[in-house]
Amino acid sequence: MNDELTKRIKRYLKECLSQKRYTHSMNVADSAKDLAELYGEDTSRAYFAGMVHDIAKELEKNEQKKLAEKIIDICKIELETPALLHAPAGAQLLKEKFGIEDEEILLAVRQHTIAAGNMSRLSQIVYLADLICVDRDYKDVKKMRKYANTSLEKGMYEALKFSISDQVDKGGFIPNATVDAYNEFVEKK
Repeated sequence: MNDELTKRIKRYLKECLSQKRYTHSMNVADSAKDLAELYGEDTSRAYFAGMVHDIAKELEKNEQKKLAEKIIDICKIELETPALLHAPAGAQLLKEKFGIEDEEILLAVRQHTIAAGNMSRLSQIVYLADLICVDRDYKDVKKMRKYANTSLEKGMYEALKFSISDQVDKGGFIPNATVDAYNEFVEKK
């Protein structure tokens, strides 16, 4: 990503996100960059994808839904779960408003909430970075950071296991894409 586009999007994030969400986005960007460096991936693309992962998080739910509905593979669970809408909406917003055409970055934003089978390493990095960044403070975050910094596959397996059991505990739906991702990492284990 070029510097001018990155600056433009940072300004947009500062204007459109709360201070807390903006700080979180920058923390995810830093974590994604660190993970990319650890796993030999492009650090600037990882930083960018981490920075924009929540770009649509604070849009009105109706606006998120309108953007998300344009995604070809959107599933019913995502459309009916407000907490999941911002990921596909964010990918679409990046495409429409900022002309982002890098499919791998768009998928990293798209998949950062539900994961998917056959995720790119960039998508895995952003998924994990969102879960382990410095502002996260859930019960097992230290353990999750250790897994993520040990192996990308181990990190994803543990992250998906954690996310699925968390949703089960809450009585929530599990999107098929999440199950596909989990099954893939179980197979790799």
